[in-house]
Amino acid sequence: MTVNDHIKKIKQELSVLYDVNEINSFTYIIFEHLLNYSKIDLILNKDQKTSSETDLYIAEIIYRLRNEEPIQYIIGKTNFCDLDFVTQPGVLIPRPETEELVVMIIKAVQKKEISAENILDIGTGSGCIAVSLKKYLPESRVQALDISEKALKIARNNASLNMTDVEFLKADILNHDKVAVSEKFDLIVSNPPYVTIEDKEKMSRNVLDYEPASALFFQGNNPLVFYEAIADFSAKHLKDNGNLFLEINEKFGRETAGMLKQKLSGKVEILKDLSGKDRFVVVKYNQH
Repeated sequence: MTVNDHIKKIKQELSVLYDVNEINSFTYIIFEHLLNYSKIDLILNKDQKTSSETDLYIAEIIYRLRNEEPIQYIIGKTNFCDLDFVTQPGVLIPRPETEELVVMIIKAVQKKEISAENILDIGTGSGCIAVSLKKYLPESRVQALDISEKALKIARNNASLNMTDVEFLKADILNHDKVAVSEKFDLIVSNPPYVTIEDKEKMSRNVLDYEPASALFFQGNNPLVFYEAIADFSAKHLKDNGNLFLEINEKFGRETAGMLKQKLSGKVEILKDLSGKDRFVVVKYNQH
C-alpha cells in the first residue's frame, strides 16, 4: 500500500464516527508517529510504498479508533506545551485548557507579575503541568503530588523524558493535614476532578470508557470538594502574596470564587478560556 492508500482508508473507515477535522488530525498524528512525517511530507510522499509492518500497525490503529479509544493512548504519547508526554490508561489525557493555564503562569512569571521560586502542583496526573513549568521556568523548584501511584510513575517518566527535575509525592489532598510538606509556596496550581454526573451524560465514549474516572469526576454531591481542600491547604502553605491557579468547571465559577474569598484573603479573579468559558480562578493571597 502507498501513503495515499492509507490516507483514503483512514477517512473511509472513520468517517462514521469522527468529523473531517478529527480524521485529519488522526492522520497527521499516525504518520508523524510511525514515519516521522510532517504535514508537508504527507503530500510529498503520497505515492511512497509503506512496509507490511507499517500496514499492519495502521490497520490496528484504525481498529482501535473505531472502538473510540483515544489516539493518545494508542500511540502512547501526546504533545503539551511543545513537549512530548507519555500517556497511558490510568492518567488523564492533557487538555488544551490546561495548556492555557500553564502558558498563563509562565507568561506571568516571565513578566515578573508573580513569583515562582517554589511551586506545587496538586493532582499532577501525567505530570504535564509540573514538568512544563519546570521546563520553561528552570530556576523554580517544582513539587507535585497525586494520590495514584500509577499516575506518579508515569509523571516521573515524563519528568525524565523531558529532562526536568520535579519532586513527586504520593498524597491525598482530601486529607490535606497529612500531606507531608512543611514549606510554603509562591505558587500552587491544580486541575482537580470537576466533571458532574450531568456532564457525564454528554461525554463521548472515548473519554468515559478509557480515561480514569477518579481524575474526571468529583466524589459525592459537592462539586467544590477538591477546591475546598485545596483552599484549606493553601491557607497554610501559600506565602504571603503567593498565587493560587485553578482550572474549574465552567458552571461553578461564581461558587468557586465565592468559596475562595471566604477561605483565603486577597484578590480572587475568574478568567475565561479561549472558548470564552469561565475556566480558571486565580487567587492573589494576602494574609493581612
